[in-house]
Amino acid sequence: MTTVLSQGGKIPATIVTGFLGAGKTTLIRNLLLNAGGRRIALIVNEFGDMGFDGSLLDGCVDPSCSADDVVELTNGCICCTVADDFLPTMEMLLARETPPDHIVIETSGLALPQPLVRAFSWPSVKTRVTVDGVITVLDAAALAEGRIALDEEALEAQRAADASLDHDNPVEELFHDQLACADLVVLNKADLVDADQLAHIREHITEDVRSGVEIIHAEKGNLPVDVLLGRSAAAEDDLAARRAHHHHHHDHDDDHDHDHDNDHDHDDDDHDHHHDDFESHVLPVTAFASLKDLELAVARAMALPGVLRIKGAATVTGKAAPALVQAVGPRVETWFAAGARMPGHVVVIGLKGLDLSSITEALGKAKAA
Repeated sequence: MTTVLSQGGKIPATIVTGFLGAGKTTLIRNLLLNAGGRRIALIVNEFGDMGFDGSLLDGCVDPSCSADDVVELTNGCICCTVADDFLPTMEMLLARETPPDHIVIETSGLALPQPLVRAFSWPSVKTRVTVDGVITVLDAAALAEGRIALDEEALEAQRAADASLDHDNPVEELFHDQLACADLVVLNKADLVDADQLAHIREHITEDVRSGVEIIHAEKGNLPVDVLLGRSAAAEDDLAARRAHHHHHHDHDDDHDHDHDNDHDHDDDDHDHHHDDFESHVLPVTAFASLKDLELAVARAMALPGVLRIKGAATVTGKAAPALVQAVGPRVETWFAAGARMPGHVVVIGLKGLDLSSITEALGKAKAA
């Protein structure tokens, strides 16, 4: 396939943002499965000691895709570690003998997209890469219930984890900011709501979306690649129109200098994201008799106090390929994927003080009580 660069010969980059559980990973997995020969470099930013989102993605793509094509950032919100992680990662990708045709960045659910877009103005990146588009993924089922995400504990965890959200209604503001920056809004899980609910949701979010930005529906993140890529937004040159609702210390033009030659003091109060309010544990799990048994066990563990997310790979008796699992709130998704890393382990992410013995016991019970 001939490499298709954006106008000006720059490599296009797509930023995928949205709250935890909205379906960002599923959408990207479908994109990679249907990449049509494009060499796509993926950067995943996720909280936790193990980047299972990378495993969920590269376990499902074409076998010819090298593990080197997946770069995972696990040491914090991408919007506040740009100088330490994101820029060197981008520079590494650009220095490869065969640069990627397209770069896809999945942000953490905690991340504000505007500072990340601004990072593309860094001199070593700006001449080579352009932001092809910002895609904001929303959970239609949650919005239909008057919520932004299905898991209220996860919303509170997001508020506690991000210092930029320390005002009266932080989660709502982050939601508005993700919409204000979008070039495409994906109402995912549209199959779980009716037509009237979808119409109401569209009316509700339209006031935060810039003129001309599309709002489209998706089921399980299934969208044509040509809808997601090739938007040629050049978002880094259009920041004034993507203004966040509240100016905060993440603004690179003010007091958040990401110059490599300057100090990036993580002890500064402005960078205190209180990640100590969370904990993550990698737990071994025994083989399950079926996907259903795996789903039941994970659902039981998700119901325990403080558990926000479970993801990983398990063994199913009689099946050659491991079963991948990811769960947020009441929803548990499983599927088989050859080549998944570390089968027989899951990562549990939650609020500080998790009862690991109860979680381990729940994961060990494959059958309903």
